[in-house]
Amino acid sequence: MHHHAYLWTGPKARVDDEALRRPPHPDPPPAGSRTELIDRYRQVAAEFRTSGLPPLETVYWLVKPRSLVRGTWEEAKEAAARLGERLAEYAPRCAAEHDGDTARLARLVDAAAERLCAGGDVPYGHYLERPSYLSLAVVTCSPHRTLSELPCPRA
Repeated sequence: MHHHAYLWTGPKARVDDEALRRPPHPDPPPAGSRTELIDRYRQVAAEFRTSGLPPLETVYWLVKPRSLVRGTWEEAKEAAARLGERLAEYAPRCAAEHDGDTARLARLVDAAAERLCAGGDVPYGHYLERPSYLSLAVVTCSPHRTLSELPCPRA
C-alpha cells in the first residue's frame, strides 16, 4: 500500500462546475437529445480525465494524468505530514480564520494519518482569498480498496 498526493488551486467558479468534476456517465445521451446535453456530455467525456480539477470522489484522482501527482509515500504518516505542510503553507490565505489554526491543523494531520493507515483517502478543501479554492487530497493505492480496477499512477 502506498499514497499519492494531489493539489489544486484555482478559481472558485471552476471548482463549482461539478459536471466537470464527475466521471462521464457510461452511456451517452440518447439520440434525439437536446444539443446542449450532447455538447455537455462530450465536454465532460473529453475533459474529465485530462483536467486538473479535483474530482468530487477522491478516488478518481487515479484516472488523472500522472503529472498531477505531487508526491508518493509508502508510509501513511509521511503522507499525512506532507499534507500538513501544505495546509500550513496555505493557512495564511484561507478565507476562514479557523482553517489556519495550528491546533486544528495538527488534528487534521493526525486524523489523516489514521485514515491513510486504514487504507482510506483524505480530501481537504478550503476557500482561499476570494474567489479561490484549495483542494488537497491523498489517495491510497495498490489497489484502491473501493475501485480496485482504477489504474495506479505508479504502475
